[in-house]
Amino acid sequence: MDAAAPSDDYAIAARGLKKVYAGNAKAAPKEALKGVDLLVPRGAIFGLLGPNGAGKSTFINILAGLVRKTEGAVSVWGFDIDRFPRQARAAIGVVPQEINMDVFFTPKEALEIQAGLYGVPKTKRRTMEILTALGLADKADAYVRQLSGGMKRRLLVAKAMVHAPPVLILDEPTAGVDIELRRQLWDYVLELHESGVTIVLTTHYLEEAEELCNEIAIIHEGDVVACEPTEKLVASLDRKTLMVTPLADMGAAPDLSPLTAELKPDGRLAIAYQPSRTQVADILERLAAAGVGVKDLSTEEADLEDVFLELTYRRPD
Repeated sequence: MDAAAPSDDYAIAARGLKKVYAGNAKAAPKEALKGVDLLVPRGAIFGLLGPNGAGKSTFINILAGLVRKTEGAVSVWGFDIDRFPRQARAAIGVVPQEINMDVFFTPKEALEIQAGLYGVPKTKRRTMEILTALGLADKADAYVRQLSGGMKRRLLVAKAMVHAPPVLILDEPTAGVDIELRRQLWDYVLELHESGVTIVLTTHYLEEAEELCNEIAIIHEGDVVACEPTEKLVASLDRKTLMVTPLADMGAAPDLSPLTAELKPDGRLAIAYQPSRTQVADILERLAAAGVGVKDLSTEEADLEDVFLELTYRRPD
């Protein structure tokens, strides 16, 4: 493959990726990644989810060149990380979860230094443009130690963008920030995406991933347990809830065996069912047989949190 003309159709391609951390006298070796196969399409907003310790950070650190893989092949923007490490690293920007930066520099200085490390010529640097886009222009000459936590997090995004990478990885970017700042940050990220940047997001805010990502992979104990378009992933869970408003107030939930009805504080009945096995008409017949008149009803779909729990915490050993 020509280093100047990558042929891979994916922003990130991992095949058979393994990472084993060596053990010691107190701990056995730990297999953090167990042969991960993962393809991130170019131009996607791709969610990478999983419990703490699932292997997400190890995967990101391998992409960033901070951790050496044990086995497998990985490419970033078509550049194999072993054959073309400099090109692969130049194609990626990583916004780390931890806020770690020199507090004695100003934001402008921090971005200029970062651009220099990536070999960006002074004539092509976009320091003030990036700071303005992230709402930090008025803090360009303030010391980093004077910035709020939210401003520091935005500065991390700015540093990751100084070399205009085609792939941006955001590792828990909105952890611990308020709703307004979260929205501002995502507005900028969506602008980047519209300009052609591929976004990879790790987050514990499942509603955030469901709203923003068009494809999601879930990692659990070093394995990819799901990787599908977001809508298809949510739809794969065969579970709905029928919310019924009875004609009369009820003191207890009726017996709808084998289905289970739960009486909510607002007086509605919540009836969980599997669409593949039970039709709404069947539930209405059971309600009628139990003497329950129906004033109104609606259905609630499964969401990403349900899928996440189903594929991780509820998985059998």
